[in-house]
Amino acid sequence: MRKDLEWEYADSEIPESIIKQIGLQLGFNLPQDYIECVKINGGASVFPEEFSVGKVERCFGSLFSFDKESSEYIVKKYDIYSIFLPRAVLPIANDPAGNLICLDYNDNESPIVVYWEHENAWELETLIKEEGYTKEGAEERVRENVTYVAKTFTEFLDKLHD
Repeated sequence: MRKDLEWEYADSEIPESIIKQIGLQLGFNLPQDYIECVKINGGASVFPEEFSVGKVERCFGSLFSFDKESSEYIVKKYDIYSIFLPRAVLPIANDPAGNLICLDYNDNESPIVVYWEHENAWELETLIKEEGYTKEGAEERVRENVTYVAKTFTEFLDKLHD
């Protein structure tokens, strides 16, 4: 993991066992590189914070927290956003504009890092019940808001720049 990243406003260190337990509670086997980072940097913002999503520059906001008392608690964030996200996608961080950085386990044992844009996002149930989409069609539609960023969490951190 990069040693030159500067993390600010991190929560107190969280034991790895708690992070893994919360991941499993949400239905995800979290990758070790992410666990190593979030156990000491949960809730933190990072510098440098810019990264590319396709040809567009984006800005990292902060990692979600594993502290139950935090307003950025990952379980709360998952509960809020899961109705908009494709299956097998876990939000792990935000950007200042309300978009998300996520781990996407779709057809992968090891998740890739994706960027979810909230513009034109639909709730899965609304697409099915009110718009007439099939379950598969709704999944395809909500995947339109997801863009590939990196093969691993470590690769994502390596892409952060000024």
